[in-house]
Amino acid sequence: MLTASKVICESNIAFGTSGARGLVIDFTHDVCAAFTHSFLNVLKKQFEFKTIALAIDNRPSSYEIAQACAAAIIQQGLNVDYHGVIPTPALAYYSMQNNMPCIMVTGSHIPFDRNGLKFYRPDGEITKKDEQAIVSNDYHFNEYGMLPELVINPEGANAYIKRYANLFSKKVLSGKKIGIYEHSSAGRDLYAPLFEMLGAEVISLGRSNDFVPIDTEAVSAEDRILAQEWSHKYQLDAIFSTDGDGDRPLVADENGNWLRGDLLGLLTSLELNIDALAVPVSCNTAVELTQRFKSVLRTKIGSPYVIAAFEGLLNSHKSVAGFEANGGYLLASDLIINGTKLSKLPTRDAVLPALMLLIASSKANISSLIDKLPQRYTWSDRVKNFASEKSQQIIAYALASPDEFLLQLGMAQRKCIHIDQTDGVRFTLDNGDIIHLRPSGNAPELRCYVEAEDEKQAEAYVEMILSRIIYLH
Repeated sequence: MLTASKVICESNIAFGTSGARGLVIDFTHDVCAAFTHSFLNVLKKQFEFKTIALAIDNRPSSYEIAQACAAAIIQQGLNVDYHGVIPTPALAYYSMQNNMPCIMVTGSHIPFDRNGLKFYRPDGEITKKDEQAIVSNDYHFNEYGMLPELVINPEGANAYIKRYANLFSKKVLSGKKIGIYEHSSAGRDLYAPLFEMLGAEVISLGRSNDFVPIDTEAVSAEDRILAQEWSHKYQLDAIFSTDGDGDRPLVADENGNWLRGDLLGLLTSLELNIDALAVPVSCNTAVELTQRFKSVLRTKIGSPYVIAAFEGLLNSHKSVAGFEANGGYLLASDLIINGTKLSKLPTRDAVLPALMLLIASSKANISSLIDKLPQRYTWSDRVKNFASEKSQQIIAYALASPDEFLLQLGMAQRKCIHIDQTDGVRFTLDNGDIIHLRPSGNAPELRCYVEAEDEKQAEAYVEMILSRIIYLH
């Protein structure tokens, strides 16, 4: 007899900013079962359900992890509703519409030697409180033998396409030529049919049989060059892509320049006429500078924190949404678009922001929409394989001696005038530029976010900081 909390404690798998993550070798059958049993046991105290929806991304390890989760679901006498490879928001939308919990097997954008589990209640993402209850749950379970073979239900994918196809006329994207950078995205087989249903001409790009860990907050130099080459070669109006599990969008303009996710979220919110926003502290301050929103609430980084902020905003505002610097868009309230209801989906989604941007650019190209925003530029990147303990030491040093810290980073001419500790350490400098350092909640990485009045300056800051920070003690 195994105890869930003990198995989880000894597993090296931990909750981060979005789901439980860790190395594939640590996702043993017992560990997958422990998380699943705990999740179900916690939910049974709050909800009634007989079926659990389940889906995966395209990682080589994901199907077997799903099988182990399914075995635990069956062991509890519940039904498994398996949807195969679909985007996380598609699974979440389907499960919310059918009032059932769901589990998504995905490591999102992290490398293929890692994976993860995302858990959803019938009413949306689990909370930080739910996470604590899951890791501390003392549910007892037996080991099981053969893993079940899983049969795919296509309804989750179909419902996701219909969610957006039914909002607009079939010619709303007529005249648009859109490249879909498919790589190994969980939604790569859904996006072209959706855009074609709405009238666009679609070009398939970069499909890969190997898993590609696309990070929408730290786009590689190779992907930046590829986008520009594709845009020129095919004369595209836009390029659309996502991270591994399809909840973070990556969109390029007509010149093949990738948009920052927070600017994409801002343009989406303007197009949807959103009243109030919850956004992480790392998002571009152009959000406030537009002066178009009745309220903007800043949170820690991670969708659970954005979602937690919705409750207060919904009490006083009609339309509420949120987005992250990675581009994931969270819709907290129902909207009416073209006389049709768009149901809330308070989890990261990649398709809604891409569609709204394309519609907003129907009379002008995407780059001109960006040019109309307050000119604040952000850049971000990270140091990989950087121990969390080292990150915490650096942040402690930065807080203790901010000006000395800036000197060590090569910014002797700058002074710190404000420190924000909402998540990591965020310095506002005397020239208005912003430097933000934060340990990743998903992997052993130190992330650096910068905001400046000039994009080249923001990029240069990031390169200089990350090149020096690894030598700090």
